[in-house]
Amino acid sequence: MRSRVIMVLAVTAVLLGTGLLVPTAYAKLAGDDPTGGTGGGTAEKVPAPAPTAPPAPTLADGPVSVTFKGEFFAWALQDRKTGQVSGSKNMTSTSSTESMLKVWIVSDYLRELGDQKPPASMLKNASLAIRDSNDDATNRIYAKSGGSYRALDNGRPGPVLKRAIDICGLKDTKPGNVPGYEGWWSFTRMSPRDAARLGDCIADGKAAGPHWTKWVLNEMAQVRGSVSKQLARAGGGRWGIIDGLPDEITKQGPVAMKNGWTPLSYDGNWHVSCLAVTDKWSLAVMMRYPVRQQLTYGAKVCASVATQLVTPQPGAALKVPQPIGKL
Repeated sequence: MRSRVIMVLAVTAVLLGTGLLVPTAYAKLAGDDPTGGTGGGTAEKVPAPAPTAPPAPTLADGPVSVTFKGEFFAWALQDRKTGQVSGSKNMTSTSSTESMLKVWIVSDYLRELGDQKPPASMLKNASLAIRDSNDDATNRIYAKSGGSYRALDNGRPGPVLKRAIDICGLKDTKPGNVPGYEGWWSFTRMSPRDAARLGDCIADGKAAGPHWTKWVLNEMAQVRGSVSKQLARAGGGRWGIIDGLPDEITKQGPVAMKNGWTPLSYDGNWHVSCLAVTDKWSLAVMMRYPVRQQLTYGAKVCASVATQLVTPQPGAALKVPQPIGKL
């Protein structure tokens, strides 16, 4: 009798113990820790998502508003990754290149040399033509490349310009049509669309060839002189598009550039052409406006176009000229 009672008590104790243990074990499996934590009182740490860095600013197609007081204004932007060209509605209309074409004249001369090094004097002329926009130095290079100031035969381009059209795939470019100045490289008619393509042609190596492209782009990045420093046959050309770019873009790498500008008596206008190119884009702005408005006016227009195409906008960090009105 006594042994039977002892056995009953033992079984009861086991059952009671099992009943007490099961809820606790279940609670731990379910994550419902009676201590108030998770997994035995140790809080589970879920890593926060890594912050996404904003895309680096670049130039991309977008609206451009400029109150322009003049005869002609147009711009074009080429995305150098896709080849897509966008711009103003009249980006295929033409104006004179002026000194902007010097970078092609130099590139054409060097490409024809291949791996051969030119005489030191000619390499110096090539540098002066780009960095200082020196007319006399450019004319020496132009003559060596077969350029001529003779009247053109039925308006056909000379060899230097013809190579630009063929090599760079220019669609709207043609010789100048100013009576008495046929054959002058400065009067070459080019559209902003073609000018943007010319910048791409220089940057991708077709213009100067594999041996000289890096040299040409370095010279374009070293263009010097302010908009107020002008000489009769040379002048400062570091203004325009470069002034419209924020530090977030200029710090990404060198900006190659070449501007052209001349106040012409035959039509009473400044003829201004701005070109800048990086590994991502090529931008051209061209215009004609009354001489009384000064060169600084054209420089500000070029800067404003560049500023408005910056994407994404850096906001307060953007220390550049603001849009100057609505076209």
